[in-house]
Amino acid sequence: MREPKSRRAVVVGGSIGGLTTALLLRDLGWDVDVFERSTRNDARGGGIVLQPDTIRWFTERSTQALESLTTSTNLVQYLGGDNNVTHREYAQWSYSSWATLHSALLRDFGVERYRRGHRAVAVTQDASTATVEFDNGSFATGDLVVFADGVNSVGRHYVSPNTSIRYSGYIGWRGLVPERLLSSETSAVLGSSVTYAVVPDSHIVMYPVPSPITDGRTERLMNFVWYRNVPAGRRLDQFVGGASDGVLSLHPEQVPRIEVERMQTDAARDLPPAAAEVASRCVAPYVQVVSDIRAAQMVRGRVAILGDAACAARPHAAAGTAKAAADAWSLATAIEKAGGNLDQALQVWEPVQLALSAQLESRVQAMGERAQFDNSWRPEDPELRFGLYGPGT
Repeated sequence: MREPKSRRAVVVGGSIGGLTTALLLRDLGWDVDVFERSTRNDARGGGIVLQPDTIRWFTERSTQALESLTTSTNLVQYLGGDNNVTHREYAQWSYSSWATLHSALLRDFGVERYRRGHRAVAVTQDASTATVEFDNGSFATGDLVVFADGVNSVGRHYVSPNTSIRYSGYIGWRGLVPERLLSSETSAVLGSSVTYAVVPDSHIVMYPVPSPITDGRTERLMNFVWYRNVPAGRRLDQFVGGASDGVLSLHPEQVPRIEVERMQTDAARDLPPAAAEVASRCVAPYVQVVSDIRAAQMVRGRVAILGDAACAARPHAAAGTAKAAADAWSLATAIEKAGGNLDQALQVWEPVQLALSAQLESRVQAMGERAQFDNSWRPEDPELRFGLYGPGT
């Protein structure tokens, strides 16, 4: 059953989860606006492993060719100290980059109702509507407000105000390097593979992703994430400029140059040559302060939170964007099945997605502990595979 056209939704946060939500609600007949705090296109986002929920919009609704937005590999491999392959198995995965996927979703949604430069500062509601206030003095009111505004969510503070942010004890160095800048030896080693290197108290993962389409063309980029232990307290404060409390990421221009140089020096010392080359060739690495964030609630009245706003799980299962998309699809399905009863739809949707958040968080915490502290990460263990719902799924 399609919703009446008079129903209005306000989506706060114009990333992948927010745009997927907006597209699906619009397909149900809702009047939808997306409010994004950024004032410009941001191509800094890294690689994305494409799981079924992530690409469902493109396989079921979009006219865009998914092949133009993705790369793929057929193998998972682990490298030893001299680039020798210590483990290899067949496993097919596809990838995109945040910028590529976001641009494609925005092409389908259109820019007319995508309102940049709106940072939410407050939300209020009555029995039938909710209203968001933005820092530019404007307001937006809807029958439903969905916050998909990421790890520093304003919506989460409203819906689940006692949610804690728990630092994991390690950070992730992240970046993208055009494959054309890598040596032929490194390109040959990495090939058509997801490549890991596991060293004491650390590991790195690499895989190829497509760049955004420019002038009808794209190129392959090598995405990497290198997880490194940084103790909480003084060392982490030094790293993030003395404000580690609440800092969850550092954009390239925020990362101290001395830390970049230290990272590259350590890569040459500790990582296999192919991995070290990828890390050292990245001109604009950025940093994720890996933390656990899981809201106890996802709904308060007519306000809902989803994606990283509700659960920012460690990246080891490559499930962040898949979880955001899954939240959006399940919300739209619940609304459609409930007909005009939005309250009922939200009551059905919330417990299922909360359970998925808890399951995902538990799994990725265990993966991170094994790699960074226990040194019990074993390449042959199927529990260490990507997947939102479980290893490989």
